[in-house]
Amino acid sequence: MRFGKVAVIGVGLIGGSFGLALKRARLCGRVVGAGRGKANLRRALRLGAIDSIAALEHAVSDADLVFVSTPVSHFEKIFREIRPALKPSAIVTDAGSTKRGVVAAARKGLGRKVAQFVPAHPIAGAEKSGAAAARADLFEEKRVVLTPLKGNSSHQIRVLTGVWRRLKAKVSKMTPAEHDAVFAAVSHLPHLLAYALVSDIAGRRDARRLFGYAAGGFRDFTRIASSHPEMWRDIAVANGDRLLKEVSIFSRKLLQLKKLLKSKDARKLEKLFSEARAARERWLKGGYE
Repeated sequence: MRFGKVAVIGVGLIGGSFGLALKRARLCGRVVGAGRGKANLRRALRLGAIDSIAALEHAVSDADLVFVSTPVSHFEKIFREIRPALKPSAIVTDAGSTKRGVVAAARKGLGRKVAQFVPAHPIAGAEKSGAAAARADLFEEKRVVLTPLKGNSSHQIRVLTGVWRRLKAKVSKMTPAEHDAVFAAVSHLPHLLAYALVSDIAGRRDARRLFGYAAGGFRDFTRIASSHPEMWRDIAVANGDRLLKEVSIFSRKLLQLKKLLKSKDARKLEKLFSEARAARERWLKGGYE
């Protein structure tokens, strides 16, 4: 399994890491990068994540694999622009953190060529962005979720599964709706909470004093608030209905904690904390896989 030409559209942390990983695994002849930021593309070229830079249509022309890794609000426009240049055997996939909206964008943008698109989501993000943060080992032991369309062939799915496994990732499958429900709870909500806490502290009159005393706990909890704002804006909007549901569920948990604090119920607080710690330890040890 080897691609002659791979086009990476959006050569940031994920796109750049995909290029580096493909080249390290010798899965491609060359990687062509496309995107909005010229400085970032030149950086990706210097780092070896891509072999050349081209405009969208030229990057996709004759490509065997096209990997779209931009904010999801750009997907429909990108799909529409690359559609005329896609050869019939090309496989298009993505790294979008939401899937229902991405699938809708693909149907509009790719039209009759939508069956060439196999939606995917590598769960390998970090708070840093841009080509400078890219790493060839980013996907190792990370989960990649495929959300195939009805029109996808078994060959396409088998090829992409093989690619991700060669990059040492763990591949699983979901429907787009299942994906968006799951990740609203375990990815999108945590980011929303981190942004909200930092925003709240920063907006207080004594923000300088509060940040001055913030230490490891605050740093660990809010690490993901350093993530790419444009990307997370798009995720929040695209998966807003699922995210609203998770906010409501989490609000009930906060109300429960508020009641325990008001009643000074130390026993129930400790029980909740102990159960949460045990669940996290179990998760870290792979007990939920």
